[in-house]
Amino acid sequence: MKSKSHHHPTPVSNGNTSEGSSPSPPPSPRRHSAAPHCRRLLRSKTFSQSRRESSVAGIIIRRGLRYFLLLPLFYICGLLMCVGPFSGLVWQAPLPGSVYRSHEIFEKLWHEIESDNSSAIELSSVWRYGWRLKDQKPCPNTSYRHHFAPKHVSTDPSGYLIVEANGGLNQQRSSICNAVAVAGLLNAILVIPHLDFHSVWMDPSEFGDIYDEDHFIRTLKGFVEVVQELPEVVMERYAYNMTNIPNIRIEAWAPIVIRVAPFANRLAMNVPPHVQFLRCFANNIALRFSFPVSTLAKKLVKRMIEKSSRTGGKYVSVHLRFEEDMLAFSCCLYDGGKAETIEMDLVREKGWRGKFRRKGRLIQPGLNRVNGKCPLTPLEVGMMLRGMGFDNNTSIYLASGKIYQAERHLDPLRKMFPLLYTKESLATSEELAPFKGYSSRLAALDYTVCLFSEVFVTTQGGNFPHFLMGHRRYLFGGHAKTIQPDKRKLVILLQNMDISWKAFKNQMESMLIQSDRKGMDVLGTKKCRRKSSIYAYPWPECRCLLESQNSTIKLAPTPLMLDEEAESMI
Repeated sequence: MKSKSHHHPTPVSNGNTSEGSSPSPPPSPRRHSAAPHCRRLLRSKTFSQSRRESSVAGIIIRRGLRYFLLLPLFYICGLLMCVGPFSGLVWQAPLPGSVYRSHEIFEKLWHEIESDNSSAIELSSVWRYGWRLKDQKPCPNTSYRHHFAPKHVSTDPSGYLIVEANGGLNQQRSSICNAVAVAGLLNAILVIPHLDFHSVWMDPSEFGDIYDEDHFIRTLKGFVEVVQELPEVVMERYAYNMTNIPNIRIEAWAPIVIRVAPFANRLAMNVPPHVQFLRCFANNIALRFSFPVSTLAKKLVKRMIEKSSRTGGKYVSVHLRFEEDMLAFSCCLYDGGKAETIEMDLVREKGWRGKFRRKGRLIQPGLNRVNGKCPLTPLEVGMMLRGMGFDNNTSIYLASGKIYQAERHLDPLRKMFPLLYTKESLATSEELAPFKGYSSRLAALDYTVCLFSEVFVTTQGGNFPHFLMGHRRYLFGGHAKTIQPDKRKLVILLQNMDISWKAFKNQMESMLIQSDRKGMDVLGTKKCRRKSSIYAYPWPECRCLLESQNSTIKLAPTPLMLDEEAESMI
């Protein structure tokens, strides 16, 4: 019986063996192709390379992050060096026009200014663009009469409108005119506006102290009903206390009675023509100064004309905003040094109680000056006018409050224009006595004398020149006859110590021509009308609206000779 044979695996020899004595070797392991091997090598190299690149990128990112985190620190340090306590250690060239040096320029050029009367300008030929008035477009044939013809059969009013007019003389004037328009829109009875007492103006005057109340009510009759006070039955409902009437501070309307306080710019300028008519009518026809104000105002105008005999009765009026409170509010500095800085800080604190010390509020006098926000000094006004060609025979009316350090600042202006007058110099102390302590009534005197001047010069923005330019446009057929200096340009010229008088004059003559053109810019245009105030730019709307009512409203005369019709305007 054959035994089973067991096959054991034969170990693989490492040496050389003969075929006969050793079994055949096991099959060789399967050989792999070269491609996968290359891929493995490539992946290995790519992985190594990416690790190296990521390491380099990580180093760069970490270093960049460090620099990025340091940037805000560098920025803060820069701010501290520029505007902080260390700013004095860093020298910075002042911006052109940022430093007040007008007094130095004046001293340098005074001898040339004093001797230069060779090219004096004639007041009668200052304005050269009057010929454009002949090119007016005729008023369209519209239905204004349908809106505003006097009402023979009036409908029942929807209620009473009470407004409190805040601000100074002309801001209150804006409130009154807007209130007339709103009352007309709502078919409401307008109660004579109450003039708000303000801590800055400190004027307790009532409406009738400044304006002719009876004329106001009588003129508006048939357009808007106006009463002096609320009826007894209405006052009884509110316990005879006006403050018990709800004060509406948003656009709203309630039956019976509505009170809006304060009320100044509550009505948009872009309104339908019939609303603009009421504004024009109230401002130019219905509002007339009270008898005491207009009586003295007419005397001042006539005296100013008499003082201007050398220039044919024509004179220049200047609205100068160089009062102490104005300088403090504008945050500007002049030539008073550290004492002036301390004084202005005290005035700001007294008048505005910390407003200028709030967090983040920076006072930058130089930047304000460069941006044309600083009031012109009397010296700067004088140099500008002499540069424009007005000689020392020109009569100047100065409309202003109490000038800051008046004697020092007015002396150069008097040297350039000896014929310098104010309401205090034209009126007697007895005539002015009833007006003392009433800033709005005094402003009304200035307003009237400026209104009838041949040339009006505005030196700072505000409601006074805003309304006066518009009123002059209304009276003078569309031309404001106003000099509006380019203060940004002027301050640069008045800081240039190398400028000659001849070069300065050339620049001022160009500025006068530009003001002449500006006086006519809005005539007949519609684009400006939609954005600008109807009180500053009354043409063409007011002209057309008033002409459409020529059967019931007498158009304003051309003034300056102060005949009976012109006198009725004031």
